Amino acid sequence: MRVLLKASMDTDKANEAIHNGTLTKLIQESMEQIKPEAAYFTTDHGRRTAYLVFDMQESSQMPVLSEPWFQHVGAEITYTPVMNMEDVQKGLSQLGR
Repeated sequence: MRVLLKASMDTDKANEAIHNGTLTKLIQESMEQIKPEAAYFTTDHGRRTAYLVFDMQESSQMPVLSEPWFQHVGAEITYTPVMNMEDVQKGLSQLGR
């Protein structure tokens, strides 16, 4: 299932991770592990935030993917199922059958 992982980082922990090089390593390792179809980095409510869209094979992946963000940058994590246009069209075509 295609999901959106949102990781909002604690500012103080992220500052420390930037200074000691942990944040760059965390992002690189996450990209290699998740292989997202899209990855965006911005701010949300004043916090550094990563948005990663990827295909989650099993919900058991959630702890493996989340823990590095929790431990290294005190992130708040959310997972949201998402659709691309093809998925929306497929779903809408099934309405009214």
